[in-house]
Amino acid sequence: MPETGSGRRTLPTVADTEAFGRELAADLRPGDLVILDGPLGAGKTALTRGIAAGLGVQGRVSSPTFIIARQHRAGDHPGAIPMVHVDAYRLGGDLDELDALDLDTDLNHAVVVVEWGLGVVEHLTDRHLRIQLHREPESDVRTIVWEWIS
Repeated sequence: MPETGSGRRTLPTVADTEAFGRELAADLRPGDLVILDGPLGAGKTALTRGIAAGLGVQGRVSSPTFIIARQHRAGDHPGAIPMVHVDAYRLGGDLDELDALDLDTDLNHAVVVVEWGLGVVEHLTDRHLRIQLHREPESDVRTIVWEWIS
């Protein structure tokens, strides 16, 4: 997946969503900001688990809802990249609390993935990847639409 442009894909299962995250991670570098948007249950955390696996981070990836941000160190293998996983839902647009997270500092050495970040964190970088997820009712089928924004 190129570092520019956009696309759309249908993902029939949660495993497909995670696999897409691994594929996406192949083109991510420290300093990249990934903003995930979609309703509850759309697959934001599943996609993040795939991104984390593709980056080679350590530890289990789960939703950081109650702690707002989790840092995942790079694994021991060459090419592994650290990741910061943020849940901006609880920030409620509070930019002071967002600034307290020092995400701009994290962007110097990690990929930062922000769930519920649309309209909240775009100002942190000159370029970011926006991913919108939609889930079909009563199904695991998800549609992902992505676009690099400069």
